[in-house]
Amino acid sequence: MPLIDVKNIGKTYYNDRVETHALRDVSFEINEGEFVAIMGPSGSGKSTLLHILGFLDRHTNGKYRFDGKTIDDYSKEEIAHVRNKKMGFVFQSFNLLARTTVLENVKLPLLYSDVKKSMRDEIALKAIESVGLSHRISHESSQLSGGEKQRVAIARALVNKPNVIFADEPTGNLDSKSGKMVMEFIQKLNEEEGHTIILITHETYTAEHAQRIIRVLDGNIESDTKVNHRHRARDHFEK
Repeated sequence: MPLIDVKNIGKTYYNDRVETHALRDVSFEINEGEFVAIMGPSGSGKSTLLHILGFLDRHTNGKYRFDGKTIDDYSKEEIAHVRNKKMGFVFQSFNLLARTTVLENVKLPLLYSDVKKSMRDEIALKAIESVGLSHRISHESSQLSGGEKQRVAIARALVNKPNVIFADEPTGNLDSKSGKMVMEFIQKLNEEEGHTIILITHETYTAEHAQRIIRVLDGNIESDTKVNHRHRARDHFEK
């Protein structure tokens, strides 16, 4: 059974009786452990699709199953639990608390989990160490570079050991060196840790870290192909 099963999904927005079709008849499957890039230009529908896959929005028609269940099979409390425990999110804008330390930012999802308070620091510290930022634990996020901020955001997405990590344009606010480093780490999460990764991007180079690229155009799937020559990840982060 696929982790993600999308069948004939459509999303329509209504504004002053004007219909805007963001997605049309979209179908695909993603198995556990896959690294899939969803690629397309601005306005193609790729971010709308990510929001539906991450239970941040609802589709208008079609059927979407995550881990065998549709969003209608979950109560509001269960949806919140799935998003917190089974899904991790990394966004272009980082979404960190500015006047809060790296440790406190990474620990934030644990406040809404069933993890014991006495264990939260230890779990967060391990996640921070995994992205090579142990030397920044006590720094406020406003004191970090863009690449470091995104690595903190990745650590925060990892603390609850999610089934799948959704990364929405994770290199969009980074210079090329920092962006390459972040993508190499995301790739290692897939290859070495077995995380399912769904990456949203408009950049071919970024998408080619994935195993498979789904191209979206005007709300439709244009193609769904394997990546024959993936970029390779280095063994460690530079401080």
